Amino acid sequence: MSSLRRADRVSAILERVTATGSVDAGTLADEFAVSAATIRRDLQILEDQRLLSRTHGGAVAVDVAYELPVRYRTGQHREEKTLIARTVSNLLPKGPLTLGLTGGTTTLLLARLLAERVDLTVVTNALNIAAELALRPRLKLIMTGGVSRTQSYELVGPIADQALQGLNMAVAVVGVDGISARGGLTTHDEIEANTNATMIRRADRVIVVADGSKVGKVCLAGICPVTDVATLVTDASADPSALDAIRRTGTEVLIAT
Repeated sequence: MSSLRRADRVSAILERVTATGSVDAGTLADEFAVSAATIRRDLQILEDQRLLSRTHGGAVAVDVAYELPVRYRTGQHREEKTLIARTVSNLLPKGPLTLGLTGGTTTLLLARLLAERVDLTVVTNALNIAAELALRPRLKLIMTGGVSRTQSYELVGPIADQALQGLNMAVAVVGVDGISARGGLTTHDEIEANTNATMIRRADRVIVVADGSKVGKVCLAGICPVTDVATLVTDASADPSALDAIRRTGTEVLIAT
């Protein structure tokens, strides 16, 4: 495998640890075509964030349901997320539109697809999405205040909630860490969950974007029931039984292809 950017390499290392329970530094160095010292630095970064535990010659998984920081998530399921973003872009109505976007790698991809639209107003609490759109002269950007959450690049908390309370959105596109018929929409952080729930309440229509790895998953903090969602857009890797259960709640399910 050719040398990867650090964020992509670290993401791949975490996926390997999650899948196998442990990794060997020498093997990783050969696979990623980097030095053993580089791999040791990667592993140290991940251990500092309590995402794994270093051992002599490698690392092992830690027994926690961690949230992968968004800078490491960008390379995960990239093709599926791109398909999902394109599908949602085609779903959105033409003409003047006020659109809410929560944080997330798929919503960021969607923002890039929409950047050249005319008569679009985007409401977001995501710093990276705002940075992507801030210099686009043909759209209007509204950003909440709030406390910056480094794991997701989102502004959350009472200040963000209060800003959203005064706004009305035709459509909100929401990224989640888990979605299921039983658990509804869930994420890793309860404060972020509350801010996302506020955006959902202010939108006429809610579209959830979730790659297949998140379908059927239930995380710590509940956002809202799945019945509050008009449409789930996912990919072909999603568990069919979990999708059937979501469909039975009345939520439309679209598979991006």
